[in-house]
Amino acid sequence: MGAVPASAPGGTALSIVARVHAMPPEHNAGAEHMLVSMLRPLVERGHDVSVWLSRYGKASKVYEYRGIRVVPLEARLDFPTAVRKANVLISHLECVPHTTALARGYNKPVVVLCHNTHRPTFRDMAAGGTKLAVYNSRWMEREAELFFAEYPKSVHPEQSLIVRPPVFADEYATKPGKAITLVNCNPEKGGRVLEKLARRMSDQQFIAVRGAYGDQILPDLPNVEIVEHVRGEDMREKVYGRTKVLLMPSSYESWGRAGCEALASGIPVVAHPTPGLCESLGEAGVFVDRNDVAGYEAVLRKLSAPAEYRLASKRAKARSAELDPTAELAAWCDAVEALA
Repeated sequence: MGAVPASAPGGTALSIVARVHAMPPEHNAGAEHMLVSMLRPLVERGHDVSVWLSRYGKASKVYEYRGIRVVPLEARLDFPTAVRKANVLISHLECVPHTTALARGYNKPVVVLCHNTHRPTFRDMAAGGTKLAVYNSRWMEREAELFFAEYPKSVHPEQSLIVRPPVFADEYATKPGKAITLVNCNPEKGGRVLEKLARRMSDQQFIAVRGAYGDQILPDLPNVEIVEHVRGEDMREKVYGRTKVLLMPSSYESWGRAGCEALASGIPVVAHPTPGLCESLGEAGVFVDRNDVAGYEAVLRKLSAPAEYRLASKRAKARSAELDPTAELAAWCDAVEALA
């Protein structure tokens, strides 16, 4: 990404303060890496961007991650003072109620990043006077519209924007490997599906990547390699460079960032057809109901044929190109700057 001059009113740099529960490199989940991908272009426009954590973790001192200043809770610095000096506040997930309350108290505009369609996501915005709601997909925007239709206009977010979880393809693209991989092996993400497939396909190598959250199902089988929790910047080498096909038999995905990361390398993604995965993967996705393990096996064996794999890989790379985040990130930066 190239640096872009600040375009806030008067060309001045803004103080942008985000409040979230955790951040990489310690916590590597899709929501956090989406946040990082959205804050990076603001840094490159010359703005002062800081992320303040609300949970205790391993870090005790302020650190920098991808150009973003991260303030651990253990640093015991004064978050309300940072809010008072900020031009714009950003929050997501569990930190939205607290952050929006402070925003009201200090009369600061607040941006809420929405990562799922669970009712608390929209309810917290309705209570907080959100200036800008950012949805990660069209279907999430539609769900939000249905939710807010039941509420008076006064509690609706003043503005909304769709920013699909940004994946910079050149940071993930590599030569695919030989394994069938699942990232985050909790039951909801498909840990049991992986286990059943590994038992049925003893001739095939599998990789089970320990996730950032949830109880993990990590099969003790000779054809399953357990890979411990991987930092986002290491996914290309440690995961995608060893993966031939990515599994996403999730019971729920509002978008599915890992799938889009895999597409950058032309890695086919076999997924359960959640609305989010159908939207994110598009025609590149191979969709099988998560309860149909035999169906997953049939698709995986079909993809073992070189001609079938080449075709699926070509579709994956084409979809990756369609998901280039440049335009949406520019619109995002413009929208944040306009709030100041």
